Amino acid sequence: MATVSELWLYPIKGCAGSPLAQAEILPTGVAHDRTFMFVRPDGLFRSQRGTPRLSVIRPELAGDGAKLTLSAMDHETHTLDVRPDGPRLSLNVHNTWEGDGIDQGDEVAAWASDLLDEDVRLVRVPPDHQRAVDDWHGDITFTDSTPLHLTSTSSLDDLNARILEKGAAPVPMERFRPNIVMTGWPDPYFEDGIRDFTLGDTHLRWVKPDVRCQVTVVDQLTGKRSGPEPLRTLADYRRDPGGGVTFGIKVAVNNPGTVNLGDEIVVHQFADDQSRK
Repeated sequence: MATVSELWLYPIKGCAGSPLAQAEILPTGVAHDRTFMFVRPDGLFRSQRGTPRLSVIRPELAGDGAKLTLSAMDHETHTLDVRPDGPRLSLNVHNTWEGDGIDQGDEVAAWASDLLDEDVRLVRVPPDHQRAVDDWHGDITFTDSTPLHLTSTSSLDDLNARILEKGAAPVPMERFRPNIVMTGWPDPYFEDGIRDFTLGDTHLRWVKPDVRCQVTVVDQLTGKRSGPEPLRTLADYRRDPGGGVTFGIKVAVNNPGTVNLGDEIVVHQFADDQSRK
């Protein structure tokens, strides 16, 4: 039986994640996940696609999200009291969603702009935040298209074996920035076939394959692009009919709850519509 081996929270879109022993799963995903985002002054979101150095920023939330501490190697740590409401910036994410974000002030903007060598502001989802691609994708914060991202160690093992055959270095799981990592499936990419499942007391469902982008070639420790892997190898055998290459799945929340490390997965439905455990 497959179990949860890793749980990850990413408070700021594009920045480093924090490992969890227990995750509170809301309709929008892990509590506090990607509720902050760096944007240009004109509101265009920043991600590792264009600003790979975001990965070196390590955010830590305290006081149930009331305080946010940002740290980075060779850079002074900055702590701010989170503004749950206040002055707003108009936002643009992927040119597919426009909304508002609560500006977190000049001090954190100066701290991040100096680190990133780019003029940015930090925003938080407002209390009246509403965003959904459609009913099937579910409600989301500032994440890309679905509340959760799920991968498996068996899939990564298979991918890295293929990368090694090419004479390149294997990649760590953090390149894929998952919320949930499963271990114990004997076959790689088993997650592709699950459709309706339970983890702990949380009921989840498959939405679509996770099409991967240039973020996966960024070394998450240095914030620098490190070469063609894993995209080069994924292109050999994981091409999506709609374009791009896939690794892992995107997941929506049917019923919120709590997921713990070690929780067993119960699959209620597979892609072939056979219900089993």
